[in-house]
Amino acid sequence: MKWLGLLLSAPLALAAPPPLNWHFNNATHDKRAPSGSKNVIIQMFEWNWNSVASECTNFIGPNGYGFVQVSPPQEHITGSQWWTDYQPVSYNIISKRGNRAQFQSMINACHAAGVGVIADTLFNHMAGSDSGSGVGGSTFTHYNYPGIYQTQDFHHCGLEAGDDIVNYSNRVEVQTCELVNLADLATETDYVRGRLAEYGNDLLSLGVDGFRLDAAKHIPAGDIANILSRLTRKPYTTQETIWGGGEPIQPTEYVGNGDAQEFRYTTTLRDAFSGGGISSLQNLDNRGWVSGSQANVFVANHDTERNGGSLRYDSPSNTYITATIFSLAHPYGTPTIISSYSIPNNDAGAPNNGAGTCSTTGGANGWLCQHRFIAITGMVGFRNQVGSAPMTNWVSPQSQQIAFGRGSAGFVAINNANSDWSATFTTGGMADGSYCNVISGKSNGGSCSGGSVTISGGRFTATVPARSALAIHTGQKGSGSGSGGGGGGGSGSVAVTFAETAQTVFGQNIFLAGSLSQLGAWDPNAAIPLSSASFPVWKVTVNLPANTEFEFKFIRKESNGSITWESDPNRQATTGASSTQTITTTFR
Repeated sequence: MKWLGLLLSAPLALAAPPPLNWHFNNATHDKRAPSGSKNVIIQMFEWNWNSVASECTNFIGPNGYGFVQVSPPQEHITGSQWWTDYQPVSYNIISKRGNRAQFQSMINACHAAGVGVIADTLFNHMAGSDSGSGVGGSTFTHYNYPGIYQTQDFHHCGLEAGDDIVNYSNRVEVQTCELVNLADLATETDYVRGRLAEYGNDLLSLGVDGFRLDAAKHIPAGDIANILSRLTRKPYTTQETIWGGGEPIQPTEYVGNGDAQEFRYTTTLRDAFSGGGISSLQNLDNRGWVSGSQANVFVANHDTERNGGSLRYDSPSNTYITATIFSLAHPYGTPTIISSYSIPNNDAGAPNNGAGTCSTTGGANGWLCQHRFIAITGMVGFRNQVGSAPMTNWVSPQSQQIAFGRGSAGFVAINNANSDWSATFTTGGMADGSYCNVISGKSNGGSCSGGSVTISGGRFTATVPARSALAIHTGQKGSGSGSGGGGGGGSGSVAVTFAETAQTVFGQNIFLAGSLSQLGAWDPNAAIPLSSASFPVWKVTVNLPANTEFEFKFIRKESNGSITWESDPNRQATTGASSTQTITTTFR
């Protein structure tokens, strides 16, 4: 993360199961992205260890994800805000997410499901408070962490304005001064390097498969290389290397240590899908960025969805979903998908006491569970199927419409325009037959739960709805109604009228939320208001993609802003192929 971070310690190691070495080529530290057939990472932001374990078993593993990136496991300062996790006070493995035994159990469960674990890790700094205690009871002052570090183990740059970084064009200042008062570790010293490697080895002993190095650009690349050289095993490593333009520290300096997170990719997708045009996204390896084989990329992470640096779950016009579809379809980089929660304010920590909870295709109890969205899950299968197949048959009839193949294994069309796109597409040699549109569903016994397309002579004709996409691959064959599209949708759209009977008093209003982006993606702040003109029947008509499975619930909002969700379970429905549809329900 760009402005807050964490670090912790644990001297004793429990016995661990074998790590998922089959995911990695452990020959050198200079290795790239996870090399297995499943390399999509989910950033399980703020999920506690028990809920990550359960989700690995019940959904993440069975649906083809390769890795979970979990929040920092080290002891940190107290507080409910998410950023407290990034202010370490010791190397003990105890945090708001759980204790050491729970962390170990989570790793075991994920490994059993075929999922690797990447730990968010801080080598740059300790806490930013002048004094205090951690969630496990460890006490500290700003430059004294008993039994770990003392004043001489930190940088003291002594600027006139204090120790905080002021000038980001000064390399020495960026890598030796403090990031918003966070005590900056002297990583050039042998002692600090040894302590950090000791913590890294403790994580590896528990079976951790990889590290995300927070605030990596604030540490010289050579210091990181030295620390990694002391590890007993070579983990997959991805490094936070934000480059803001005109800065002397380049992400390319870090690729000898592992992958570099390419933030220019994130802002480019934000700008392209927000109106700049997506036709420019064909070749991303010619922009002077980190090469695709050395880049870890994402549409959004926990920082960018709070600071405006990216699209996010509630971005208008389905752009978050279509950009994520692009990220999983395009061969550039190793993709990470964030799975997080709605953001009432930028400091808010995890809902539901940190227990991540999902519905079938979305979130619950304040969580979004983006990794369960139909379109995103479908595209993970797409990426697994196409592997390293080259990009072929790129077409772009206008700036907001693109389509391309991935060898003979898959094909995707993305329509970021405000009108439907009907065309005949030429694949890269896909065999004739009927294929499910994985944006809207999957194959079950030869039948697609969403739409499908039929290839004949390497070509197919389809309509891609506005602000939507279509994707097919050789691992999902079958027939279904329509060509599919939407954030999970069908051929074209259906005007769905929701008629909800609800008894209310003055000041109360009824809203609709659901798993599709058109229904706010479970965010109560993006929920759709219903009209009380036919009270006690509340109504609203929403255009949804045809032939699409979705979940929904109604919300009662009070005049003071408080909300009451309908009781569980989530309601389920499927849009048809006709132009209109009515769903009648009663508030429960």
